[in-house]
Amino acid sequence: VTAHCTPGGQFSIAVSRDVTLPPIILDSVQLASGRSTDCVPVMKNNVFVVYRFPLSACGTTFQVTGDQAIYENELVASRDVKTGSLGSVTRDSTFRLHVRCSYSTGSFLPLSVQVFTLPPLPAVSQPGPLSLELRVASDGSYTSYYTDSDYPVVKTLRDPVYAEVKVLQRTDPDLVLVLHHCWATPSINPQQQLQWPVLVDGCPYAGDNYQTQLVPLSLASGLLFPSHYQRFTLYTFTFVESTSQEMLSGLVYLHCSASVCHRSVQESCTTTCPARARGKRSAEHPHKDGASHVSSKGPVIFLQDELSWDTAKDGLAVPAAATWVLGFAAVATGASLCVVVVAAVLWRRK
Repeated sequence: VTAHCTPGGQFSIAVSRDVTLPPIILDSVQLASGRSTDCVPVMKNNVFVVYRFPLSACGTTFQVTGDQAIYENELVASRDVKTGSLGSVTRDSTFRLHVRCSYSTGSFLPLSVQVFTLPPLPAVSQPGPLSLELRVASDGSYTSYYTDSDYPVVKTLRDPVYAEVKVLQRTDPDLVLVLHHCWATPSINPQQQLQWPVLVDGCPYAGDNYQTQLVPLSLASGLLFPSHYQRFTLYTFTFVESTSQEMLSGLVYLHCSASVCHRSVQESCTTTCPARARGKRSAEHPHKDGASHVSSKGPVIFLQDELSWDTAKDGLAVPAAATWVLGFAAVATGASLCVVVVAAVLWRRK
């Protein structure tokens, strides 16, 4: 960000898309108070947007302190909020730029830049002994995973999270782990009213503009029992209060309903999803016969504070971003019982 107070009495402000992480949506940047035709950008491309307007226009405030005449204005960026039937989320950073120009009664004086950065917040994790395990890989190759000593792992909005669910303590190669629904809530309660779907009927939720990606597995993956695993990639987001559109901070829990299928039965153990769903699947996830509802005991902690800069003449702001802190651990108490019961039911159908 650069801000310049011209000798001719104008603000000149340039904002780069890379001022935040993830990059800011330049079309959403606007003056906080100015809405007239004179308060629109004078230049805009895919890299930056430029505003230039008189000190007396576009909602600029004015005050005199001693021998200083001070003019102040603000640029803000709106967020793209995705709304589903059970909740709303956003993946956009919060951006607010405060610009101040100060003139003496007899000469033009430049001001230094003041950048206020946010201190890191503490993270929390809650591991526990469970029969299914949810792990987070460090990258999309799934060759290394975060350990207890690696947490907290900080992620910015829209960053991929490489999740893996696997069956524990089973050696039957014909068992297939099936994920039915996965969703996120801001508490450990899977039935909480505010939630966001990740997988619906085993497929990515079509109402999300950053759809979850399923990761196929085969013998070439190097796993001893690849059918005991399910992998998917989701993208970090922020819960938003549906009425006020305010970002919500706090814990984010991931829940999945899953069952185990046996290859020997007549029914298929494979979920077929369209390449890119065109219609919105229902975001509801009723209890399915034979499925075990499991929750992440280690929460994702969303660290969200509004980003704010006080910038004056010829200023340069430092990028900042809202973050996620991952604290995933083992999941699915009671999943061992689910394996036995489901396998028995499916064998009787043979």
